[in-house]
Amino acid sequence: MRTPWMLLPLAALALGTAPAGAHGDDAGRGYGPRSPFNRLPAFINGPVTSTEYDGVTDDLLTAGLGKSGLAGATPPVSAVPTAAEIRRLAIYVNYRAIVDMTPGGGYGSFYGPNVDAQGNVTGSEGKIAGLEVLAFSRGAHAGATPQNVVLMVQVPASFDPRKACIVTATSSGSRGVYGAISVGEWGLKRGCAVAYTDKGTGTGPHDLATDTVTLIDGTRTGAAAAGELAQFRAPLSAQQLAEVNAASPNRLAFKHAHSQRNPERDWGRFTLQAVEFAYYVLNERYGRTLGNGLKLRTIRPENTVVIASSLSNGGGSAIAAAELDRERLIDGVAVSEPMIQLPADAGVVVKRGTTVQPVAGRPLFDYTSLANLMGLCASQAPSLAGAPGKALVSSAVVMAIAANRCASLKDKGLVAGATTAEQAEDALGKLQAYGWEPEAAQLHTSLAALEVAQAISITYANTYSRASVADALCGFSFAGVDATLKPAAVAPLALAIMAGTSNGVPRSAPVEVINDLSVGGPVRDLFSVSASTARSDAGLDGALCLRNLLTGSDAKAQALRQGISEVYRSGDLRGKPAIIVHGRDDALVPVNHSSRPYVALNRKVEGRHSRLRYIEVANAQHFDAFVGLPTVLPGYDSRYVPVHLYLFRALDAMYAHLTERAPLPGSQVVRTVPRGGSPGAAPALTAANVPPIALEPAPADAITARGATLVVPD
Repeated sequence: MRTPWMLLPLAALALGTAPAGAHGDDAGRGYGPRSPFNRLPAFINGPVTSTEYDGVTDDLLTAGLGKSGLAGATPPVSAVPTAAEIRRLAIYVNYRAIVDMTPGGGYGSFYGPNVDAQGNVTGSEGKIAGLEVLAFSRGAHAGATPQNVVLMVQVPASFDPRKACIVTATSSGSRGVYGAISVGEWGLKRGCAVAYTDKGTGTGPHDLATDTVTLIDGTRTGAAAAGELAQFRAPLSAQQLAEVNAASPNRLAFKHAHSQRNPERDWGRFTLQAVEFAYYVLNERYGRTLGNGLKLRTIRPENTVVIASSLSNGGGSAIAAAELDRERLIDGVAVSEPMIQLPADAGVVVKRGTTVQPVAGRPLFDYTSLANLMGLCASQAPSLAGAPGKALVSSAVVMAIAANRCASLKDKGLVAGATTAEQAEDALGKLQAYGWEPEAAQLHTSLAALEVAQAISITYANTYSRASVADALCGFSFAGVDATLKPAAVAPLALAIMAGTSNGVPRSAPVEVINDLSVGGPVRDLFSVSASTARSDAGLDGALCLRNLLTGSDAKAQALRQGISEVYRSGDLRGKPAIIVHGRDDALVPVNHSSRPYVALNRKVEGRHSRLRYIEVANAQHFDAFVGLPTVLPGYDSRYVPVHLYLFRALDAMYAHLTERAPLPGSQVVRTVPRGGSPGAAPALTAANVPPIALEPAPADAITARGATLVVPD
């Protein structure tokens, strides 16, 4: 039973304490969201900075750029970039990284700053006035060195404390705190406060050569000067730093890969901390002030609607937060293409139609390291001749490297076939047999060309095994490159703005993945020569090393498997209403390894008490932003509809459920219609392409879960 603040003992009111057992922050101080008093949570490290934006010259959603500016040219920066310039760049880059920015793809008509909360297209630029507050969390565990997880709260001027609402927007991928700004858009338009966190990843690298780091505002300074207020400093002694710089000059360390913290184990806790910080910010602004200077918390979980949301890794973080939420801070969940990791013994069955999926629910590093091994070879399969972005792997140089990868795989007995074409088809078949849906096959080409699986495999191998940057795990490091593709210093201006431009997972221009073990010396990995094959095969030896961490017996392999075991989800959402949206064609986070088996696990755990709904969107994949690059990746536009639109529709449904008791839609496949036309010149998106989520799906579209089995119709 909850204790109303007015019934607390007078001594408790005088001392600012809460009764034993009341919800508190991580240090157990009793000043959590259910305390009657507003105190800064004890997990906050360092200063709290607040900035008001007028909604004209600058704003919360677009950094003053407006709808037109977000779709325009990259905003300029000074020779010595200011914090405001880096923030503007971060919002610009991160917004565009998630959504298709072309009018034909739906920007400005189906979504975008000028589309209001009811879906009406307006003539507004969509700038949103309000307050933005930034602070570091020390992290989820006690220790001498702060983890400095970035928390941010945006409070729109339209926020109504009588109808208080909070939406979480945990960063996707390894991005910084603005990484889910396109999700925050939904909350800001609704008048909700938005609680963001970079979840202990982030984009500001430690440049080892200059020993400079990033501060919370994105600007850079020396590591010694920053001290405990650096976003990230590689945990190296002075001697270790000198040794790395001597042996491998010009390298950079990134927080997700090299913090030696495995932040993923606490992504749910960091999301909950963001909610707690939001309550603090809101009550500082709207709480009742007592005579002794204390503020009463008038905005509390009891009178506030809280929706945990985001996409990709951020969506997985929202799921993790809901599972961890013993204090009932979260009322509902609405996420898109979440990266969710299930234990090996989950005991669930996934069916598509009547066919049991033989491989399902594998962890991220498992399927991604396989994609890293096989993807480049598979990109040359004749059956993928019409794949989106095929031109990226059709140059003579890349085709030769891909053919060498196939030949090297054949020599090691990993693929079969007498020709490159046969070997490539065999590699493609192995990927599909490992859980990728047939619809996702067309995306292996472009993802291999963009080296997506390589980047993710290397980052997660480091984070799960808690490897130091000094270890150069499997012979990989990160650096800029010169004209010969050898390691070089990143240009000073590019380094200065990297908090605004990087996605936190190299390769991310201008930083490349370096193969330190290449024959002939360190070089960009794509062009490296493997010692075991004497071929330029895009570093097969390194890819095999990564893959072997799953099965090896040495200390590094054991450490990696331990790290993976720390990030499994339980399937217990504590009876919270939840909606998961996922594109069937997703090749980065395949539905058979994430959303589908998680829905089955939730049903197994919660049974008839489950309130989880699953919306699988046909003709949708992970990267809406790729749809908006018709000249670079032609074919995405003619094949795929925006999955982000369905996240907004899921949020609409969840908000209506929580505020109006509207029923949740049934689990279903949404039968979208591709835009069609010529690749690179698809006609504009219409309502016919993106039908709504049905409240009661037709029997042929209904997804059912019984016991531990999920059945998804063809």
